[in-house]
Amino acid sequence: MKKKRKIKFSGKLKSYMQWPLFMILFLLLMNVLIYLVNVKAGLIVSFFGVIYSATALFLLLHYKPSIMNEMIYFATQYGQVQKKLLEEFEIPYALLDPDGKLIWMNNEFGRVTGKDKKYRKNIQNLFPEIDTPVLPAKRSQNAIDIVHNGRDYHVQLHKISVEILDKSVDIIEIPDDSSYLIAVYLFDNTDLNESIRENQAQRMVAGLIYLDNYDEALESVEEVRRSLLVALIDRKITKYISNLDGVVKKLEKDKYFITMKYQSLLELEASRFSLLEEVKTVNIGNDMNVTLSIGIGVNGNGYLQNCEFSRIAIEMALGRGGDQAVVKDVDKISYYGGKSQQMEKSTRVKARVKAHALREFIGGKEKVVVMGHQITDIDSFGASIGVYCAAKMLGKKAHIVLGDINSSIRPWVNLFLDNPDYEKDMFITHADAESIVGNDTVVVVVDTNRPSMTECESLLHKTKTIVVLDHHRQSSEVIKNAVLSYIEPYASSACEMIAEILQYFADNVKLKSREADCIYAGIIIDTNNFVAKTGVRTFEAAAFLRRCGADVTRVRKMFRNDMTSYKARAEAVRHAEVFMDSYAISICPANKELESPTVVGAQAANELLNIIGVKASFVMTEYKGRIYISARAIDEVNVQIIMERMGGGGHLNIAGAQLDGVTLEDARQKLKDTLIKMSEEGAI
Repeated sequence: MKKKRKIKFSGKLKSYMQWPLFMILFLLLMNVLIYLVNVKAGLIVSFFGVIYSATALFLLLHYKPSIMNEMIYFATQYGQVQKKLLEEFEIPYALLDPDGKLIWMNNEFGRVTGKDKKYRKNIQNLFPEIDTPVLPAKRSQNAIDIVHNGRDYHVQLHKISVEILDKSVDIIEIPDDSSYLIAVYLFDNTDLNESIRENQAQRMVAGLIYLDNYDEALESVEEVRRSLLVALIDRKITKYISNLDGVVKKLEKDKYFITMKYQSLLELEASRFSLLEEVKTVNIGNDMNVTLSIGIGVNGNGYLQNCEFSRIAIEMALGRGGDQAVVKDVDKISYYGGKSQQMEKSTRVKARVKAHALREFIGGKEKVVVMGHQITDIDSFGASIGVYCAAKMLGKKAHIVLGDINSSIRPWVNLFLDNPDYEKDMFITHADAESIVGNDTVVVVVDTNRPSMTECESLLHKTKTIVVLDHHRQSSEVIKNAVLSYIEPYASSACEMIAEILQYFADNVKLKSREADCIYAGIIIDTNNFVAKTGVRTFEAAAFLRRCGADVTRVRKMFRNDMTSYKARAEAVRHAEVFMDSYAISICPANKELESPTVVGAQAANELLNIIGVKASFVMTEYKGRIYISARAIDEVNVQIIMERMGGGGHLNIAGAQLDGVTLEDARQKLKDTLIKMSEEGAI
């Protein structure tokens, strides 16, 4: 027969119930001591001690069952209250097993999900976002934001041990093999998120609008109608911004300040800044369409920083050639437009001012170090030769930094090597340059404005006097600490810019024939024999070089390819694929006999533009574990913005990109995906 187990007190309650027994022992000890002092007093204490002990024991034994029953009743009622509170908890609450299966839910959780308490399926059936990786298996808790039935919920998942649950309370049935459970809390953040979105939508956005070709457009129309053209442009801009609930303030004849809500900026971005195209429709007989640049600053620490962001953005837009919008959002920069060719400026005032500034900086230092971009081409090399000549005119020690000398520039480099007219250290390596450059050195960067693309980026941190001369459109990555930055996207090449600077650098400038040949060759390559991106100033620069002794025939002979390179270029053209009926895509074979496959790829890209229907060409080449993409276009497609999506950059019709960690087929597919996405967005 099983022995009946009695219910006993435990814990602190047991100690409280034993206090009468402790008092009896205390009285007994006291009585003994009193007997030692006085017997009569001891008898009196003994009499009252017996009465106290009998009474205390009687009450303890008599009321113990009643106290026990009252405690059991209280515990039962307390458990029922807990159960009731948990079920009616206003926050949706549920318990899951380790696999995510629902074990129990309160009333509010059932109301939100539309399920009853008998529902025992996996929570992923209700909330697909809460899958196995989200469940807190190793960590103690996790959180995720979800959307359910149009409401925003912040879900918190807490891992709780089964041991802390009181199994005596019949609320849930816990599987025997579960060592822990997962508590799920749903916090409805819909109203909070809506308030945050409304607050964000009401934030102030600052912007600047500049007319790119204000003077040129006015000159192309009759004088009596110029005021009408200006009025129509003002009206077009004011009406467009006013429709977005924005404010326009004209600062100067060709500059406007605008402010609007963030929600209006989203509408502008959705339309890809259609104002850029609408302003071109203003025509009252002017031969030249008006174009404008827009710079927007958003999400700064305050109004002042937003205005500063807008100033940076408008400078970026102008530096990239105008006719586009740039949005600066703290560290993020977005570009819109930029599809038209930048109009050439007829004035040379800027070139003259920059030439005098360059002369001042070179004259104030002891040494000049010139470098171009990695994998030096003839435009970069020719521009470096031009700056070298400028430094020599002032009697300064000058050096040109060269890395690996490829086949495209080797014949030109050989013109200066072992030549008594030039110093032996005219060309230096990266290590030599790092030891030479100091605070007494001017570092001149040509044909690139991105620090990561320079021949030796570490030189930019060794001196405070840095000059940048480039014709590529600016990107978000720029050389920030340059004391002189002359970036003109309208120029055909860096060599054209250098030829102009040399004319204003000193009186009666004289160049040796080989120096003039190098600069002239850079113009020929970047204009594809004066076919692409050629303006009046391009021919004027070429004429100056011809007067200095440049010879067209001699330059042409230097450009002749060997048979291996010619065959590789022919193979790239032969295997070209026409994608989306507009884009020619090919791969240039990079065999071991081909010394400079990237140069051959660029030549093949130029050749593919001669095919009818091809708006842009892309040739990919693998060289030293990296994929190089050469992109070319005539006038219908802006290949620069396409290459920027792939991490590169360049010009509207000449651009490129470099990809690491991918194969040629991966690069081809990435290019196709980019073309499809940009076409769907209307970006190209």
